[in-house]
Amino acid sequence: MGYSVGEAARIAGVTVRTLHHYDAIGLLVPSGRTAAGYRSYSDADLDRLRRVLAYRELGFVLDDIAGILAGGDPADHLRRQRELLLGQRGRLDRMLAAVERELEAVEMGIDLTQEEKFELFGDFDPDEYSEEAERRWGGTDAYKQSQERMRGFTKQDWSAFMASQDAVHRRFAEVMADGVAPDDERAMDVAEEHRQHITKWCYDCTYEIHRGLGEMYVADERFTAVYEGIAAGLAQFVRDAIAANASRAGA
Repeated sequence: MGYSVGEAARIAGVTVRTLHHYDAIGLLVPSGRTAAGYRSYSDADLDRLRRVLAYRELGFVLDDIAGILAGGDPADHLRRQRELLLGQRGRLDRMLAAVERELEAVEMGIDLTQEEKFELFGDFDPDEYSEEAERRWGGTDAYKQSQERMRGFTKQDWSAFMASQDAVHRRFAEVMADGVAPDDERAMDVAEEHRQHITKWCYDCTYEIHRGLGEMYVADERFTAVYEGIAAGLAQFVRDAIAANASRAGA
């Protein structure tokens, strides 16, 4: 079956001009021509176009893509793309982990050197949210306490804080993966551990404050994205487990 340049562009979600350019540079030359001399693309051409666009999405320039496609069968290309995508996912996971470690501490003072920030947080800038945190919580006792407590944190303190936080989040994900309900004892126990983690490192986290944090995890898309990056549905699970634990404490 032959596809006109317009049909091929529509199917692939690119412009006709893009296909003309790919033809001109030899990256994607249509297999045939109509009797009137118009370009005609085959299924194999569209398969090649799909691979070209996949490599473009991965950041390759057109000259490199031409070289990559010059050899190997379709399975080779799919395996290569899979490896590249896994590499990208790994980098994104590391970025998410940095955000995860800091989003819960947006209201805290950061007193580290630039070298220590890069070592601990990578590309994430923990100071980015300080102005917003002061605007939202600056008048609260919890904010003032966290400022006083964490302003003097050393690099070792921050490392221990983040390790503790990562461990709690990991246990949340493990409990949810086991199919446990948010109001089950195991889930509520992790929620209590989470509250105690905040109390130890940040400020005195009452059950009322903790319940408010849980609501923020699903209301603020930045927090939601962090938890969803750990496991799908985790933000809602954490919110519900925190609420259940607060209700258990008040019973």
